[in-house]
Amino acid sequence: MKKILVFGITLLFLMGMLNGLYAQVNTSDDSPLRVIAIFAHPDDGDIKFGGTASMLASMGHEVKFISLTNGDAGHHELGGGPLAEIRRAEAEEAARRFGISEYEVFENHDAELLPELHIRKDVIRAIREWNADVVIGHRPNDYHPDHRNSGQLMIDASYMVIVPNVVTDTPALKRNPVFLYFQDRFTKPNPVSHDIAIAIDEVIDQKVYGMDAHKSQFYEWLPWTSGQLDEVPEDPKERLAWLKETRFGRELPAAQRDALARWYGEERAAEVQYAESFEIAEYGTQPDEELIRKLFPMLGN
Repeated sequence: MKKILVFGITLLFLMGMLNGLYAQVNTSDDSPLRVIAIFAHPDDGDIKFGGTASMLASMGHEVKFISLTNGDAGHHELGGGPLAEIRRAEAEEAARRFGISEYEVFENHDAELLPELHIRKDVIRAIREWNADVVIGHRPNDYHPDHRNSGQLMIDASYMVIVPNVVTDTPALKRNPVFLYFQDRFTKPNPVSHDIAIAIDEVIDQKVYGMDAHKSQFYEWLPWTSGQLDEVPEDPKERLAWLKETRFGRELPAAQRDALARWYGEERAAEVQYAESFEIAEYGTQPDEELIRKLFPMLGN
């Protein structure tokens, strides 16, 4: 009898753990979705997710950006504390332009981010405090070590957010969020999977305007690294046009175009000029099509 009781308790415990891992995220019609993007530097999330974030925010949903470093190495002339202050102010202005709820910048040094336990705990806390339905970040095979390690930190938190005995100062989530990766161009060990593709034509100018807040990056540092600094216009309006053309003037990848056709139909997809894609991570809640359309309501039912 005792053995049967122990077996029953163990079975209930395991079922509870599985339910925590695969529990459906919040999809009630009257409650805003809560989405958090976690990335390496102030401006990373803007590039990868700014359009979709703006659309979600305009629909009344809560979107938060977190940069795991303060960006204090990302410039050819400035650095340290003064640069970190500039980049924090730029992030705050970008949040205002996107219309998102919050843009938090952690104090870890740029170019020194590692997937260490204390930062993982900070990520777990952040996801729990936001009560996230969706968590989005870098894939762990990106070109930049900070990007890779940011992605590793996000995915290392993807199960721990529901474990009560981990980071006990912040209550564990009762349901596991959906975890997604940003789109990127890297192919080894595998290219990104365009599992979810969002047409952002209607907000592309807002996205560019949000990115424009990061002047130290898009008009100084990044053009310097690519040898284009002398091409950056002085006039603010011309800068916006230049930023849009240099960043988003290319044809969409064929795999992304195919994904758009799956979500919008071939006729609508053929008209899309600008899009953002996301890969579903193998950890956290595994969404079906119905849930994806609830989490990204711009896709329709």
